[in-house]
Amino acid sequence: MVVVVTAMVAVTTAKAATSLNGRLIASPVTPGMVGTTNYALPASTEYSGGLTTVGVGQPVYLEADVNIALPASAITNVSWFLTAKPGGSAAGLTNSPLGTNVPVFDPSDQLLYQSAGRKLLRPDLVGQYTVTAVIGTTNAGTTNVTLTITAGTYMGINTCTLCHSGGQGAPDMVQPWSLTAHSTMFANGIDGVLGSHYSVSCIKCHTVGYDTNTNAVNGGFDDVAAQLGWTFPTNLVASNWTNMEANYPTLANLANIQCENCHGPGSQHAYSLGNTNYISVSFRAGDCAQCHDSPTGHIKYAEWTNSLHAMETGPTSANCTPCHSAYGFITRMGGSSLGTNAPFASIICQTCHEPHGATFPSTNAPNPYLIRSLASVTMGDGTVVSNAGEGLLCLQCHHSRNGSAITNIVNYQLGLPTYWGGSSFGPHDGPQGDMVLGINAITYGQTIPSSAHRDAITNLCVACHMQENTANTNGSPGFLVAGGHTFKMSGINSSGTNVEMLATCQQCHGPITSFDMVVEDYNGDGGTEGVQEQVQQLLNQLSTLLPPTNYVASGNYVGDGLVKTSISVKTNWPAQFLEAAYNWQFVNNDGSLGIHNAPFAAGLLKASIANLTGVSVPGGLPDSWVTNYFGFVGNPLGAPNAINNTNGIPNWMMYALGLNPTQSGISVPGGVVWMDGKTLVNSGVTNTIAIYTAAEIAFNTTLNNTYQIQGIASLSGGWQNIGNPILGTGNSISYLTPTRTNTQMFFRVITNPNP
Repeated sequence: MVVVVTAMVAVTTAKAATSLNGRLIASPVTPGMVGTTNYALPASTEYSGGLTTVGVGQPVYLEADVNIALPASAITNVSWFLTAKPGGSAAGLTNSPLGTNVPVFDPSDQLLYQSAGRKLLRPDLVGQYTVTAVIGTTNAGTTNVTLTITAGTYMGINTCTLCHSGGQGAPDMVQPWSLTAHSTMFANGIDGVLGSHYSVSCIKCHTVGYDTNTNAVNGGFDDVAAQLGWTFPTNLVASNWTNMEANYPTLANLANIQCENCHGPGSQHAYSLGNTNYISVSFRAGDCAQCHDSPTGHIKYAEWTNSLHAMETGPTSANCTPCHSAYGFITRMGGSSLGTNAPFASIICQTCHEPHGATFPSTNAPNPYLIRSLASVTMGDGTVVSNAGEGLLCLQCHHSRNGSAITNIVNYQLGLPTYWGGSSFGPHDGPQGDMVLGINAITYGQTIPSSAHRDAITNLCVACHMQENTANTNGSPGFLVAGGHTFKMSGINSSGTNVEMLATCQQCHGPITSFDMVVEDYNGDGGTEGVQEQVQQLLNQLSTLLPPTNYVASGNYVGDGLVKTSISVKTNWPAQFLEAAYNWQFVNNDGSLGIHNAPFAAGLLKASIANLTGVSVPGGLPDSWVTNYFGFVGNPLGAPNAINNTNGIPNWMMYALGLNPTQSGISVPGGVVWMDGKTLVNSGVTNTIAIYTAAEIAFNTTLNNTYQIQGIASLSGGWQNIGNPILGTGNSISYLTPTRTNTQMFFRVITNPNP
């Protein structure tokens, strides 16, 4: 092949405070971007998966990106060069239809990059094209970025099968693909299996290389259909597909969703005997979004963009990639040889789905959702989980990364590794699996109960977090912001309303209206708060008992009493504080505030509080004292207000006085006074100390005005002055007046303006 090389200006990169981080990519264009008011792209705009392998005559939407931290005003120019192309090619770079209002495509990339400039390349001949962009700035230097595009023609499944059926040394991709819905999508459509709505507009995504642009003559489905005179069937009946196979076999070879839909045209790859430089292997979301992004019907991509998975911007260490990048996770699941050295990609479609098809383990049955792995999961503490259904994939990452809780604390204190990447404290950020299962926390030797969620929900995680909105239509309150591939249980919709996905919960819990449902008095305060409020109260209470960040071990320690929203532990913390901090992080980082497993979450927090205070029962007396006199914690006789003597003195008073609560005939020491309801009790002892009732009257004042407080026992009587006139200060004033002799009192404040 003759290659034409054009001249290019030499470029140097200057050292700058803000790194350019330049790159040149092929940007996806999806149905959701076309024909909408968002980006003003005309309906004729061709879709693209952002692949670097494209059909002859099809567009490549080139995009030069730079660091988002660089002010846009600092980008002075972007110079474009087509430095190589096939001999005889007349292709050139033209203006891109993507305007400045179109952001960088992937949500995670939007946090890192901004577009510096865009161009369009439409290859006109088979071969490779090299594009270079030179990006200049005022204060971050200049850089040149390069991208190679391969243009080819479409071959169809028969050609791919020659090598990818397992017999030529290449991996067998065709056989598992043949079990997927992709492999029969067009066939089922024209046979009427997909419904009467199926039409010619659907086959743009359901066939290979379908592009009716007059430049796109590349052996795609539309080209061959025109050559053969095939037209879309008028009636959708079961015989349509078999008739096509019999009468139009070369066209059937390009039907359904095949290899080249996702990898690009395969002619150059095939003619080079499998050279991987001539085919695309993409882990970018755009490859799937070129079809799965067409709200309101095809909404998977639009939902995903509102998920936290889509916002992953890259792990800080290679040791984090097995969960925090597409390549790392796929490699860990045995699905890729690219490894952690591959370019970063967030948790995208291909992370969780194996596009070539996969089967369920042991049964070898078809896997309709193409879930990448449904193998048993070994949790951090060694627990093996095999009965979580489709949620097994979620558990691969959503569990404590740091081994068992006890081992984590011990190794952290010694500075030893607590996970494969080093030493860190706590369960990490995603212990939801451990929480649902009720495992791998500090239980202090107790048996802490769990909810029925782990046993009652067949597809753990998925059944709740991926429940569908009503009819998946724009009329659903949670449309695109909750449920489905947002993986969120709630979200703020376009009307500003917080929508909670309660349908799955209501199947068991009845017609609840909030996740913060009232189910049980977990915190033991006798109130009727919702479960999430109770768990948050317990989190706050435990946090007040933990050391401050600047804690230095020096003898006995007393908690600082401050509510904390985050905890930074130190290796010199005594073990009891590290254990409590682990449980605090475990419950806090789970994020559900008890919804995943309320008994376990509340039980862990109460056990931690008890271990630090010696009081297991909220509002109760110390465990050791109750056990000593009443046998076991929780005995009603050991309740604070219980009376176990003839003197009528409650347990809490006997504990405070250091007396045996069951001993009668004792004299309360002088000076001790307490209240029994509204009755003052002093056991007949004359005291100089008494507890009385009073009323606080608080009111705002104006400087120099005077105020007179007045009171009245009955509204039929006359108002009486209370105290002397009070001079206003301009601030609020509080006044305390005794009420012990009154059954009721009414108060008012008279203002005397300054003349």
